[in-house]
Amino acid sequence: MLSDGSGSSLLQALPDDIFAIITASLSPRDVCNLGLCCRSLSAIAASDKIWITQCDMIGVIPSRDLVEWRKGIASYKALCRFLVSVQPLIGIWVHQNPELGNVVYVMPGFISVVGCRVIPQELGPLGIEDSPILWAPVFEIVADFDGSSAFFLHGRERETDYFYPGSLKSVDRTCNVLLLEVEPRNQRNGGKLVLGKRFAHHLDKELSRRISRSDSGISKSQRIVGQNVSSVPFSRLAFGDRRKLLEIVTSQVRLKVPNSENMIFFPRLRGEEENFRRDMAHLCERRSLLVQMYKLGGGCIDWKSGPDPSQDPALSELGEIRKNLGRSSGFRNSLNGDNGRTQCTKRRTIGGYFRAGVKQILGKSSLLSSNREFWENGCSSSENKHAQLHNFLQSGDTIALTLCASTVKLSSYRAWPSMHDSRFALYKLPVRPPKAGQEYAGLWGGTFGWPPGKPTKDKPGKALFFLFLSYEQFEGQRRLIATKILEGTHYVLHPNGSPMFIANIDEPSLEPFPWASDGDSLPIDVKHVFVGEGIANGYGFRYPGSKPGSLFVIQGGLLAFIWKESRAVLTLQRLNLLELLKKGERVPALPPIANFSYLTKSYSNVFACF
Repeated sequence: MLSDGSGSSLLQALPDDIFAIITASLSPRDVCNLGLCCRSLSAIAASDKIWITQCDMIGVIPSRDLVEWRKGIASYKALCRFLVSVQPLIGIWVHQNPELGNVVYVMPGFISVVGCRVIPQELGPLGIEDSPILWAPVFEIVADFDGSSAFFLHGRERETDYFYPGSLKSVDRTCNVLLLEVEPRNQRNGGKLVLGKRFAHHLDKELSRRISRSDSGISKSQRIVGQNVSSVPFSRLAFGDRRKLLEIVTSQVRLKVPNSENMIFFPRLRGEEENFRRDMAHLCERRSLLVQMYKLGGGCIDWKSGPDPSQDPALSELGEIRKNLGRSSGFRNSLNGDNGRTQCTKRRTIGGYFRAGVKQILGKSSLLSSNREFWENGCSSSENKHAQLHNFLQSGDTIALTLCASTVKLSSYRAWPSMHDSRFALYKLPVRPPKAGQEYAGLWGGTFGWPPGKPTKDKPGKALFFLFLSYEQFEGQRRLIATKILEGTHYVLHPNGSPMFIANIDEPSLEPFPWASDGDSLPIDVKHVFVGEGIANGYGFRYPGSKPGSLFVIQGGLLAFIWKESRAVLTLQRLNLLELLKKGERVPALPPIANFSYLTKSYSNVFACF
């Protein structure tokens, strides 16, 4: 009979390459647990050969790039730790506003992932493949030497680019919502909130009558418990309070971007080896600078005499925030200020600011002051619905910017998720890879007109459309739905998230293709034609209605939908956003909060000018 230790002995006797093949069927967590079995297996499970296989299995970056990423991190195990944490973020994220489209693609950078917003734009004369796609940075998540993550929000204020450091919360494996939030933390004083004497005096004076009553609508578990993590979730705060906290924190933690004009976020496509090596050297230097800025804090850092390394720039002392609010001119960014515009508020003292803030937060306005009996006899429904700001802040003596990737139960209509109007959030599109029976699923892009992408004398540029193609079953038949997620017109013509066309894949059409050749005078080979209906004009904006048409599948990877009555044609080709953005052109970002999530309803291009 084999001894108890024979199993581990057999594993230890295997060559590393064979052991790596076996462990490829395990998850990173399983490999870590395997290393806990005994000392010998711990040494084997820590092998770089084991962990490079795990990194490759995650699939965030190609195998050939793993070697370059490994140079800036402690081990392949540390690299795997980072890749596991960011892998669910990779993909396309959207928001309802503005109506032209709000598309953020999260893609690999260099030992990082980058959220890039595709700007609504017109297509140049070179077509999709060769015309530079305009984009702006939204956020970055950078790996430290040990594989931990550092979060940076991007934004632009007063013609200056800034980083806004924060933390990345644990990422749900099936996350479908990205939330920009503020999180209280305890740094000292046993988790008690640090308050100035004058501020504390106003706190007691203004809130003593309100706190006991408003707390009646909050459960014990939601009150202050002195833990590192707030017992009152950020999402329970009123919208105005959440917006104020985000504005305050971003104004306090911002770091000026050094040499922003020549900054790159990811290597260009592999072509000339010399250019690639130059990009990698620049990215390695930039990433080291980012990690040091994250740890040291400050703006443009003098590395020889930098600030105290123990200071965390992602944390903003509440006491310092209040002092700043009292002595400053009250300058703050407009939440949705187009083109980086800002607005100023009147200079206030600490007491003046606090009294105004309490009036706004607790609803003490002229309308409510005339209804004192209501306040005396009971609390409002809004007080029961939202946690009070003072309860939220009392759970820590510092507050930090955070990115939260959560799984939320969302309803959807024709593949477009239902979105909250008051959440600083981005929503993930469930893009599925093409497979048998769903060959056209995925992201497509194109323009109106034939030949595709070719300008004319009267219209030198054409509006670029991004469509998300998905399938659904309807009355036992497959329907292909082409949802608009980006529109490059000057003023929106079609609602964001609406289907540009719907085709019945199980119902062929006999409609002939109107043209015999393409832009290069080559004959057209139509593979399939399906009956469908396309979005119509003149029936109202949100529900414009539809008119009959046909979807043509053309050899060479093109789709063309033609409206039967108007003979308008929308021509599409499959897109690879990773490659397009690597060849693209970066443009300035919006102010930080609006740059992450633009909540104001708008029908024009707020991200860039044509």
